[in-house]
Amino acid sequence: MVMAVVAAAIFVATLVVVIWQPKGFPIGYTALIGAVIALATTVVGLSDIPTVVGIVWNATLTFVAVVLISLILDEAGFFEWAALHVARWGRGNGRLLFVLIVGLGAVIAAVFANDGAALILTPIVVGMLRALNMPQKAALGFILATGFIADTGSLPLVVSNLVNIVSADYFHLGFAEYAAVMIPVGIVSVLASLGMLLLYFGKSIPKRYDVLALTSPTAAITDRATFRAGWVVLALLLVGYFAADPLGVPLAAVAGVGAVVIVLVAARQPAFLFARAQAAPVLVTTGGTATVGAAGGGAGAPSGRVIPVWKTIREAPWQIVLFSIGMYLVVYGLQNQGLTDHLAKLFDVFGDHGVLVTALGVGFTIAILASLMNNMPTVLIAALAIGGAGATGLTHEVMVYANVIGSDLGPKITPIGSLATLLWLHVLEKKGIHIGWGQYFRTGIVLTVPVLAVTLAALAGWLTLIR
Repeated sequence: MVMAVVAAAIFVATLVVVIWQPKGFPIGYTALIGAVIALATTVVGLSDIPTVVGIVWNATLTFVAVVLISLILDEAGFFEWAALHVARWGRGNGRLLFVLIVGLGAVIAAVFANDGAALILTPIVVGMLRALNMPQKAALGFILATGFIADTGSLPLVVSNLVNIVSADYFHLGFAEYAAVMIPVGIVSVLASLGMLLLYFGKSIPKRYDVLALTSPTAAITDRATFRAGWVVLALLLVGYFAADPLGVPLAAVAGVGAVVIVLVAARQPAFLFARAQAAPVLVTTGGTATVGAAGGGAGAPSGRVIPVWKTIREAPWQIVLFSIGMYLVVYGLQNQGLTDHLAKLFDVFGDHGVLVTALGVGFTIAILASLMNNMPTVLIAALAIGGAGATGLTHEVMVYANVIGSDLGPKITPIGSLATLLWLHVLEKKGIHIGWGQYFRTGIVLTVPVLAVTLAALAGWLTLIR
């Protein structure tokens, strides 16, 4: 009993500091300190370290690689180019623009993970709204919709969210197996989200906007070689993800190769070569008189823009690797002391009442936990509980996927539900846009609860149909 209290206290203290994020205490180091304390108090043992590393290494390295790819492509103008095209497709219709922006956010979340959609697309959307002189209330609707769809759109693929990868690895779900279940469910989630967003923000969206106020999509591209390479890398990644399981290749290896390729293309330093060409003297003939001038300035000359590759690599979420290992060691202490058994018993109660009750019960329980104590530790706590529950067959499978849905959608209820949301709010503050925690909660709970219910019901129905 005493050790259970110690395990819970270490978990709560670590979680509070992680969410608080005091200056000088990155989340990775904070989690590692919590893990060291857990080891020192024997809440976890040295033998647990290889187990935890085995659970999280593939998930975290895959996530870092995917985010790094998205950061490099963002520097090349990939996402701004896409957003400007989407804005032009709206043809001046405000509601259609809203629908298209939500759709773009869902696609980016599915391919580049929820963090990429929220943190990269949001500043682009803010800049676009300012160029269009959108009223403040309408702009807020677009911004909140972008942040909301980043998580609700992150269900379809294993790589769409870090918690997806963790859960898929823990329960040995292949990429194709996961996609077969969650792509249809993810589509339902996006459509339900779009419906709720239109109901909530519809009246504030202007009927018309001036398409001519937008810049050309082509002008957004800062590095054409990296931009073009991005399309090739994305296509190869998709093929690689599906081929990885039959070949026994971890997703981290596939995503890692893609990241290395895009980094090498971006690091070729065209601006340096162009600068040397400009400095070289050339012979210029004018009216029969030869003069010495500088090269360059001709048609088709490169822009001189160079992607800060090494800076981008340093800014990739490396702390998440340390955080995953440290936090999950702390969470493992809860299992060692029997605390996850209580959650397992609750899941078994839901499992005794059919597939729909199981999906809704497990999904909402996990969503509440994720909104209160962050989705990263929640997904592993729930996975440990599901592993310890007595459910088998279809009931067990429903629990596994309900864990993913609850951990993906539940964080949208509160600002502390995910680290990405806290960072997203910080990015908005830097852009001069303040969204208070009270305002966020009022919006988040109204939007999330119906979408969560519809998505979990869709999961129950789809699994019943295909199994």
